[in-house]
Amino acid sequence: MHLRAVALLLCLSIPGFTQAQEPPLDSIAQRAKPCTVCHGEQGRATPEGYFPRIAGKPAGYLFNQLTGFRDGRRFFPEMTFLVERQQDDYLRALAQYFADITLPYPKPIQTQASESALQQGRDLVLNGDPKRSIPSCQACHGEQLMGVLPATPALLGLSPDYLIAQLGGWQNGTRHALAPDCMATIVHELTAADIHAVTAWLASQEVPENAHPQEGFKTEPPARCGSIEVTRP
Repeated sequence: MHLRAVALLLCLSIPGFTQAQEPPLDSIAQRAKPCTVCHGEQGRATPEGYFPRIAGKPAGYLFNQLTGFRDGRRFFPEMTFLVERQQDDYLRALAQYFADITLPYPKPIQTQASESALQQGRDLVLNGDPKRSIPSCQACHGEQLMGVLPATPALLGLSPDYLIAQLGGWQNGTRHALAPDCMATIVHELTAADIHAVTAWLASQEVPENAHPQEGFKTEPPARCGSIEVTRP
């Protein structure tokens, strides 16, 4: 069945779409079930690789993505259809539900990238490229690259297909974050070879045992990011 048809059927089970003959849903866990069709059981992701893991990601990040689909900063018809009529309070509850789920990560994907590409990716992730004003990924996504509370996501435990799609979305303008959009600024400095190298290296890394998002930034991030600033007290 096409994903749009699946989304339509599942939307009958979320607030605002409940059929009259059905009892109202009484828990956020029940209301989160439509998300698991694409994002896997408990939000752990599925083997296809395009739909990301949402379990354990910072609640602020998940909320920003849900409102991004609702408000037109991100574009994926099935996601937009699921959230376009939902209010902030409900989306915050949904984001917190998945943020609170702790699950083990699978083994990393075996990459076909060359050793030189992996080394290039490692250098960009850990050191950036000051000559091109490209900060390291660690500077914003945490020392373990597992995200920073309250709103910066992990970069490990994701497929190369998903990572490439998101970076490509920032380059071609189909993905936006809250202004100022620091990721768009950074990604526009990356070449196709850079993106291949970075995504291949990230996808090949094993997630540290018992890894969780970092509790806040240890130093000020290298760029202003709207998605971080709106979640600060």
